[in-house]
Amino acid sequence: MKEIRESEALPWAMKQIPKGAFLTAHAGKERNVMTIGWALFGFVWRRSTMMVAVRNTRLTYGIMEKAESFSVSVPTGAMEKEIAFCGSKSGRNFDKFKECEFATVAGAKSQVPILNIPGYHYECRTIYKTPMDPKLLARELDAIYPQKDFHTLYFGEILGCYHQE
Repeated sequence: MKEIRESEALPWAMKQIPKGAFLTAHAGKERNVMTIGWALFGFVWRRSTMMVAVRNTRLTYGIMEKAESFSVSVPTGAMEKEIAFCGSKSGRNFDKFKECEFATVAGAKSQVPILNIPGYHYECRTIYKTPMDPKLLARELDAIYPQKDFHTLYFGEILGCYHQE
């Protein structure tokens, strides 16, 4: 993987994430990869950041609560099958790394696993997390949460951005 400037990856990330990207979390012996379709990029607390949202019913949520870092992999190749699998199957029932034949490499600036797939990769250190307060959610968004399984928002300082051919 080649380290690049975040700005080089941003146009592709903004286009691809709504179609699906991968969030990888690791804490102790636990790890999981899940599909995300939402993310925010910005400059907060004097740091380049990425915010990801994880529902509190997901296996990844429990891992993220213990983890110090996470990675996001934005594929550049055809990975529709893997995106669909990681977005519809629970890590409680499947080893998604095995099922999708994902190899990982350790992050250069943390020990977070990064998927070894063609794409752009963000290595992030969690600097803030907060559960959503449903009382503050605009009413027209209630339909997104019919089961009241609200997200927790994780803000990660972007430690590194990489490109894999």
